[in-house]
Amino acid sequence: MAATGPLPPPPPPAGAVTRFAPSPTGLLHLGHAHSALFGHALARRAGGRFLLRIEDIDASRCRPEYAVAVEEDLTWLGLAWERPVRRQSEHMGDYRAALDRLALRGLLYPCFCTRAEIAREVAAAGHAPHGPEGPPYPGTCRRLSPAEREARLGRGDPHALRLDMAAALAEAAPAGGFSFGELGEGRLAADPAPFGDVVLARKDVPASYHLCVCHDDALQGVTLVTRGEDLKPATALHRLLQALLGWPEPVYAHHPLLVDAAGRRLAKRDGAPSLRSLREGGHGPADVRAMAGFPGRD
Repeated sequence: MAATGPLPPPPPPAGAVTRFAPSPTGLLHLGHAHSALFGHALARRAGGRFLLRIEDIDASRCRPEYAVAVEEDLTWLGLAWERPVRRQSEHMGDYRAALDRLALRGLLYPCFCTRAEIAREVAAAGHAPHGPEGPPYPGTCRRLSPAEREARLGRGDPHALRLDMAAALAEAAPAGGFSFGELGEGRLAADPAPFGDVVLARKDVPASYHLCVCHDDALQGVTLVTRGEDLKPATALHRLLQALLGWPEPVYAHHPLLVDAAGRRLAKRDGAPSLRSLREGGHGPADVRAMAGFPGRD
């Protein structure tokens, strides 16, 4: 396994509040351990606080037994966090209220398109530009008349809720554009427009990751968001949501991803060894911390 050094060169803000926020869709692996240790180390270095949050909004994929295993594995690694642990599935009303605030300002619209219909329309458009999450939505349902929307809602047609990106930017974009503070890099430009009209809620997942993570970071007073560099592009969208909903802007610290000997990112779908399997194979906490790029105690 390979990882960068456990801490970036500059010190974190004094008293920083960090969090580790996994989705319990499987057992934690070394990549998760690296991320948790990274945030924990920064909080300790800053004389701050470390939180654990369980992001279990997606009921179709998340399992209670994996949420229990998260706490067991992190405790075995030697980490400690404040309690109670926030479990997103217990706070759906909070996210619904945030969605309602956006809807009242005309920033959300119902989208009745299926994934197959969207794929066909994108393909028919030819060389559509790709955003951070793939080709942006072509705006089909944004163009529906109010009467047609009401008729389809009245029939109970399945739908998602999308953010009207153009309207959101017209309302919230600062004169100089969006930016965010990255630990060790200063202010970085952030453009949410390439995300297009992102889904913020759908039938099977009543609130999106993007909305929930921004809401909870604000609610819990997180001042330093620590996470993998694969999520760095999402920061532009998060800055937009923070501006729209009046949530404070944290500082960010995106760490390089832990990779295997072939340079591939460690992931559950690729068979990354779980912390549980390493423990059962005879490895101790110190061994696993070293494998995750944090030899010794943080």
